[in-house]
Amino acid sequence: MELIKKRLQDNGITSVRFEQSDMYGIPHCRSIPTRHFERMATKGVNISMGFMAFDPKGQVAKNTGYGEEIHNADCLAFPDLDTFQILPWCTKTARVLIEGVYNGEKVAVYPRVVARRQLERLEKHGLSLWSAHEHEFFVVKEDTLKPLHDQTNAIAVIPMAAYESFFQQILNDLPQAGVDVECYGVESGQSQLEITYRPEFGIKAADTAHTYKLGIKEIALKHGLVATFMSKPWPDVAGSSAHFCHSLWDVDGKVSKLYDAGSPTGLSEIGQHWVAGLLAHARAIAVLMAPTTNCLKRFKRHSFAPWNATWGPDNRTCAIRVKANGKTGTYVENRMGASACSPYISMAATIAAGLDGIINKLPLPEGIDGAGDAYEEEYIPPGTQTLPDNMEEAIDALLSDDAITAALGPEFIKCFVATKRHEVKLEKEAISKGTVEEWERDYLFFIM
Repeated sequence: MELIKKRLQDNGITSVRFEQSDMYGIPHCRSIPTRHFERMATKGVNISMGFMAFDPKGQVAKNTGYGEEIHNADCLAFPDLDTFQILPWCTKTARVLIEGVYNGEKVAVYPRVVARRQLERLEKHGLSLWSAHEHEFFVVKEDTLKPLHDQTNAIAVIPMAAYESFFQQILNDLPQAGVDVECYGVESGQSQLEITYRPEFGIKAADTAHTYKLGIKEIALKHGLVATFMSKPWPDVAGSSAHFCHSLWDVDGKVSKLYDAGSPTGLSEIGQHWVAGLLAHARAIAVLMAPTTNCLKRFKRHSFAPWNATWGPDNRTCAIRVKANGKTGTYVENRMGASACSPYISMAATIAAGLDGIINKLPLPEGIDGAGDAYEEEYIPPGTQTLPDNMEEAIDALLSDDAITAALGPEFIKCFVATKRHEVKLEKEAISKGTVEEWERDYLFFIM
């Protein structure tokens, strides 16, 4: 606390945001004047738990367990002081991430709490997670909502000139807030970008993703732009993903538990069981990785998004891509993640599925090598399941998977599913009016 107080004073910080994210990964906060920070951090901040029932427009979903059932009661939220960051793109502002306490216990539906509990389960099995999300997003002009470039040539140089000042502020500001940017460039959609950053261990990886997404959106607005992590704003343009790249290590983070030089796949026994778990539960976790009706539209053939529960070595057509690059460079890429996902829920879902594979020693199914195509029947192993491409099917797949629902907990599942059913109702209304694409953009584009 004393170090934080010194940083607040030395940097002239006037307010601290007490932040947390909802079921959609949308950040919410109470902003506290700096002179009250120590008292609020120690005694807690009252904040309604009702926002866990919010949809992207702030409408309250019914039957979440956290809305009308508890009269939108407050919890007492306390900061994790390790998450303190000064936000250089904001004026004299810092932030901490918070978790709520209600009736003496952590609020079980907070996505950060759900992710931390999965990491704790992993640690009990002698494992730690090193990970990062690879986010794609679209950027448009704030006044016209038009793209800055209309090229679809991924990693081309010339379109980058349109974003030069935007990129420069990102390169300057995000590292100061703990996001170590590694690479950036244009992607294959109009005005679609990708900016990647260094992986980290444990919950810090999801915290960094939270900081990254919010920072990108706030910096964009300062340049007269809108950045959106909505997955498919336009039906005929490439969708945006958030691939979850991760590797397993011992609890000290020193020894890789994924790699085995003597294995034909390059994966250790633990690694094989882990990937098998991801595949066995792929249909169930699809809605956790791609959590909006719009996100699920990514799951189709020949789109560089997954279509079925397949894996392969360095194969971008599969749901699970394995990169076997020696003791320190071997990792798994869960390609089901959509850019609109909550990084905490994405992390929790991946751990729950992979850990079930380890616990039950699930055998690794046949893979599709780099020359194979997971979109073509001739390469798809017999019995392979397709991923759900609509919300009702995705909800049913989640609820029918006892291992995943038990791991994530009944309170979380109830709240999450209620928000999805609320969204399905709104989607059906838009479909009946013939305005579903317009509804999706109004629902998601600015806030996601």
